[in-house]
Amino acid sequence: MLDKIVIANRGEIALRILRACRELGIKTVAVHSTADYSLKHVLLADESVCIGPAPSPKSYLNMPAIISAAEVTDSVAIHPGYGFLSENADFAERVEKSGFVFIGPKADVIRAMGDKVSAIRIMKAHGVPCVPGSGGPLGDDGDENLRIAKDIGYPVIIKASGGGGGRGMRVVHNAAALLNAINVTKAEALAAFGNDQVYMEKFLERPRHIEFQVLADNYGNVIHLGERDCSMQRRHQKVIEEAPAPGISAQQRETMGERVVEACRAVGYRSAGTLEFLYQDGEFYFIEMNTRIQVEHPVTELVTGVDLVKAQLLIASGEKLPYVQKDIEIRGHAMECRINAEDAKTFMPSPGPIKLFHAPGGPGIRVDSHIYSGYNVPPNYDSLICKLIAHGDTRDTAIARMKNALAEMVVEGIRTNTALHQEIFNHAAFRQGGLDIHYLERRLGLK
Repeated sequence: MLDKIVIANRGEIALRILRACRELGIKTVAVHSTADYSLKHVLLADESVCIGPAPSPKSYLNMPAIISAAEVTDSVAIHPGYGFLSENADFAERVEKSGFVFIGPKADVIRAMGDKVSAIRIMKAHGVPCVPGSGGPLGDDGDENLRIAKDIGYPVIIKASGGGGGRGMRVVHNAAALLNAINVTKAEALAAFGNDQVYMEKFLERPRHIEFQVLADNYGNVIHLGERDCSMQRRHQKVIEEAPAPGISAQQRETMGERVVEACRAVGYRSAGTLEFLYQDGEFYFIEMNTRIQVEHPVTELVTGVDLVKAQLLIASGEKLPYVQKDIEIRGHAMECRINAEDAKTFMPSPGPIKLFHAPGGPGIRVDSHIYSGYNVPPNYDSLICKLIAHGDTRDTAIARMKNALAEMVVEGIRTNTALHQEIFNHAAFRQGGLDIHYLERRLGLK
């Protein structure tokens, strides 16, 4: 077992990792910026190290500072959480070369799966269906790019190979706009990701966002833990997630699960990972892989009973998966609301001191949050302050419990998007399930 680890993140995921470590008897080191000295996991960790000022590039993205923190505290491993450096292959490589365990996949796998063009090629080679597209990066030949788009059929979408988080994408509806869209997306990609490589895909008009969770150890053992529906989105950012996905049959789950497991085994994947798909007209289309723990992992934990963060830690310790595929059963239904420190209508961030926080409770309710009464939400980072999760025997029960929890939760002193979630859960269409990724923006009049 790992003796001591550095938690190279902040907020609710850092606290989540700390709790898993405590269950396993692992000592923890919390690294933090000057703005985060009062974070709950910093106060609870066995040790803490300040790694720089508030701006992320000078703290949570500062590789030498994080590795130095591991050295001075005699830690043996680093858990990157999600975001920040979690999918940075160079960081994973530097961690391993410095003599520490990186709690995640190997650097070469992160590199291969982090490049969307490379990931699509790998998936195609192992029978995973992909969106019709250019099959590789676009060159500078305008006539050839116009031909590719014509063969695919408009509308098409231009995507940055190194993109993520909803950035580096542009939809094109006709040939007249194509070449300019490619050039603009390349410029944006270079500025945002340091890589101007872009590719082209068919733009699906009304897809759902379905993703499969996998776990893999160092010995070639790989399992999937079913799927999640993450279609409730605003500007490509997930708002509500649920598991299992409404309308996905057991046969579809088994078929796609076998394909993703085979692909992960073939690339030598280890740790937790997620393969994301667009789903339309009964067909799955691979779009990308996230080589880390996901924000929405709790819904999978609640319907399978598998602790994904503990599994990451055990795998990093060199242990074999304690499960085989037949051990994984989907029980009931779970939903997660991302509660952000932002205005529910304008979506403007709302940092500041929390005067009062009351967490909801009751059967089937889980609250993953780092906030507390008196905590000051800094303006420097993502606005996520709480993940509210509800589980029930049926989807209707999970919805009813979530509505109760949203009504019970109290956050005073700042604005939150709780009212938006309450509105969504009162939508008849949402309660029916199976909505596409553009539904929420249409409902909000943003599309």
